[in-house]
Amino acid sequence: MKKNTIFVGLDVHKDSVDVALADTGRDGDVRFYGTIGGDLDSLHKIVRKLQCTGAELRFAYEAGPCGYDIYRSLTKQGLDCIVVAPSKIPRKSGDRIKNDRRDALNLARLHRSGDLTAVYVPTAEDEAMRDLSRGREDSVKALRVARQELLAFLLRHGHRYNGRSYWSKAHWSWIAGIKMPHRAQQITLQEYVHAVQERLERVQRLTQQIQGLVPQWQLAPQVKALQSLRGVSLIVAATTVAELGDLTRFDSAKQLMAYLGLVPSEHSSGGTTRRGSITKTGNGHVRRALTEAAHTYCHPARESRVLLTRLEGLPQEVRQISWKAQVRLCGRFKALMARGKNKKAVITATARELAAFMWAIACALLPESAVQQ
Repeated sequence: MKKNTIFVGLDVHKDSVDVALADTGRDGDVRFYGTIGGDLDSLHKIVRKLQCTGAELRFAYEAGPCGYDIYRSLTKQGLDCIVVAPSKIPRKSGDRIKNDRRDALNLARLHRSGDLTAVYVPTAEDEAMRDLSRGREDSVKALRVARQELLAFLLRHGHRYNGRSYWSKAHWSWIAGIKMPHRAQQITLQEYVHAVQERLERVQRLTQQIQGLVPQWQLAPQVKALQSLRGVSLIVAATTVAELGDLTRFDSAKQLMAYLGLVPSEHSSGGTTRRGSITKTGNGHVRRALTEAAHTYCHPARESRVLLTRLEGLPQEVRQISWKAQVRLCGRFKALMARGKNKKAVITATARELAAFMWAIACALLPESAVQQ
């Protein structure tokens, strides 16, 4: 006898979870079950009650600030659960009423009809490395803000640096020689300087942690291989893999580029084709990292000493893809600039193709049997 299936929609918040149930079948009942506490123990009680009905349970909830604890707890018990992309949940244009109860009912109904799009859930180890890379990214932002505050303070009091580059040894010596007219201003200056130094040290500490932990990571071979590409340092490679997981989970390079929001938007109808700026959907952390890496392709193709060091010990196929990427992207960068294209657009186009070469390198690391399948 075929088991009945109950689709469970969970609207998850910090202190509460609203639960809705949808029975199998197009005309099956969709009902609100109730509101429970936001902890896992409260959820487990509901699960045990529903399991007593003998039905197969399938859970769905939106991705949000509460993370993946519910997903991991349910799947550990052998239950079916998906985490849904909020931006891809179908919504009626005329529906102007939104509350937790309706959201839970909607999730259960759409899960039953198969209209929900699940997001990729990283493993616990991958998520830990992602948290570390994001922590470093936040620290870099804080460092940039601290530097801007210091320079703004100096400019406000007429101090302008005429040297070649900021934050060099000469620049710090210039700052150290500044004497403010009032004691309070001198203290303020010193506090700004200390803030920059502290945040710089934090960035360096997190960078060292990434360097130390990546070799112990299960995806370390992929991180090492991606560094064969020009402009893809350890931080860029680790950020990409930590955010996206195994790149071979994408069926094609086009799918990866679209996931990163690096493809042009389009609004075409009939015989009219209109393409606009990139979609900027998907993962912004990787998109920013690839955009920074793309700047290096404005120079002629060459294998520098640093790049040759990163190429050591890598398979020949990976080295060939790396060189092919350099020749292709450096030439394309120069050609697009010669055609008068905006530099930002050229960098974005380069980042898009760089993502494709990353996917190719990840596939090159797969065993031959996996590639044939």
